[in-house]
Amino acid sequence: METLLETPASNIRIVLVGTQHPGNIGSAARAMKTMGLSRLVLVAPEKAPDRDTQAMAAGADDLVEAAPVFASLAEAVADCRWVLGATARNRRIQLEPLHPRDAAQRAVQATASGPVALVFGRERTGLSNEELQLCHAAVHIPSDPEFSSLNLAAAVQVLSYELRCALLGDAGGIGQDAVRTAPPGAGAASHAELEGLFAQLAETLDQIDFHKGRAPESAMRKLRRLYLRANLDSADVRLLRGVLADAQRMARLAGQAGSAG
Repeated sequence: METLLETPASNIRIVLVGTQHPGNIGSAARAMKTMGLSRLVLVAPEKAPDRDTQAMAAGADDLVEAAPVFASLAEAVADCRWVLGATARNRRIQLEPLHPRDAAQRAVQATASGPVALVFGRERTGLSNEELQLCHAAVHIPSDPEFSSLNLAAAVQVLSYELRCALLGDAGGIGQDAVRTAPPGAGAASHAELEGLFAQLAETLDQIDFHKGRAPESAMRKLRRLYLRANLDSADVRLLRGVLADAQRMARLAGQAGSAG
């Protein structure tokens, strides 16, 4: 997705995945616009925007009309340098957990290297583990555990507010000590480049029998986290993929020699 304006706010996109109620799309757009955000992206909504969407947008119709629609989250964030998943509960996917204020600060910092995505899931079930796997970190709004469920638009409003504060330089520094990894710098690898690396890495580990009968999912989760924390740039990805290509070639040669023997 092409970035039209080179400003931090224009490099932040709010991605709604599998939205079930068209009115929530409009409410989310309104929440964004009040905080100066304009890049709305839809992924496989159950229903297309309709009159309810327009009514709930209440003046933010332009965001809905301009919102591209993608079939998958991977497509929607392919050009992003940092992807943050909003989640209401702990998952098996071991993402770095961020307080909303920390998340907003890091998101704004990361816009220096390219597009940043803040991803929200379905109203009832949120993001799937497979979708969270595509994220660099997770953000959880610390609501009252006795009544913790937030409406989709309310969650978008809370995080849009934090982004607004960070954009204005008024983030307040809450939870600074929790930030363990630096945001990506200039030249950071795109999401699509990283996913290409991870796909080739998974293939290579299979070809060299790295897992030795064990389930590969655990190792790949840990390796993804390791490489994401490294904030690889495009040159790093090309170098690593070159190493993997040579490893794959040697594995093929070894297999051919074994067959001949």
